[in-house]
Amino acid sequence: MSFFEDLAARIDRVNSVVSVGLDPDPDRLPDAVRDADLPRWAFNRRIIDATNEHAAAYKPNVAFYEDADGWRALRETVAYAHGKDVPVVLDAKRADIGNTARQYARLLDEADAITVNPYLGRDSLQPFLSRAEKGVFVLARTSNPGGGDVQDLELADGDRVFERVADLAADWNEHGNVGLVVGATAPAELQAVRDRVSGLPFLVPGVGAQGGDAEAAVEAGLADGVGLVNSSRGIIFAGEGEDRWAAAAGTAAKRLKRRLYAFR
Repeated sequence: MSFFEDLAARIDRVNSVVSVGLDPDPDRLPDAVRDADLPRWAFNRRIIDATNEHAAAYKPNVAFYEDADGWRALRETVAYAHGKDVPVVLDAKRADIGNTARQYARLLDEADAITVNPYLGRDSLQPFLSRAEKGVFVLARTSNPGGGDVQDLELADGDRVFERVADLAADWNEHGNVGLVVGATAPAELQAVRDRVSGLPFLVPGVGAQGGDAEAAVEAGLADGVGLVNSSRGIIFAGEGEDRWAAAAGTAAKRLKRRLYAFR
C-alpha cells in the first residue's frame, strides 16, 4: 500500500485525523524517565501507550533527536509506533542537491513519510518523490508567525509564493505520494491552498499550543477524508508537572480527536 492508502485505512480504523507530535524536549521530560538509558525513548513509549488508540499518525521532529542517543531513541520510537500499527511522519524539512539529497532521503528507510522544503526546486526533492510508497509533505504555508515573510510574497503574476509552491507540488505528484504542510494558524491561506489543489492531503500543524483554527484545519485540510491535524506540546506536555502525565496526554489526544470529529 502507498502511504496515503495506509493512512486512509488508519483514519477509518480509529476514526481520527490526529497526528501526535513526538517532540521530547529534554528540559521538559518528567522525572520518571530522566534516569532511563534513553530518556526520550522512555518518554515516547509512555506517550504512545497512552495515545495510540486516538492517533492517526505520529510525527517526531528530528531536531529533538540529532545526537547519538537521540537517533537510537528515534529508531526505537518508530519501531514501537509501527508495532501499534500507527504510521510515522518524520518532520525533517529536508532538501538538498545531488548525493546529499539522496542521503537525506535515506531517512525514509526508517519511517513512512517525511516533510521536505521546496525552495531548492524539484531536483532537490526527487530522491524523496521517487519513493512511491512513501509520503512526502511539501512545506507550503507554515504555522510560525514569520511564515509570511517569504511565503506571502506576491509574484509578478499575482500569485503568492505559497500558492505557487502548492501548484508545483501538485505537478510533482506523479506517484500520488505528495501532500502539503499548511498551518492552521493561517486559516485564510489554508483555504486558499485547498481551493487550488483539491486532491492533495494536508498535514496541518498549529492546532494546540499555537492556537490554530481546528475547524479550518479539518474542513480545508482533508482530501477525501485523508489528512492529518497535528498537535505536539498540547498533547505530550498536557500533564506537565503531574504524576499522571502520560494519562493526561491520552486525555488530550482523545479530546482533540473528538473536537476535530465535530467538523468532519
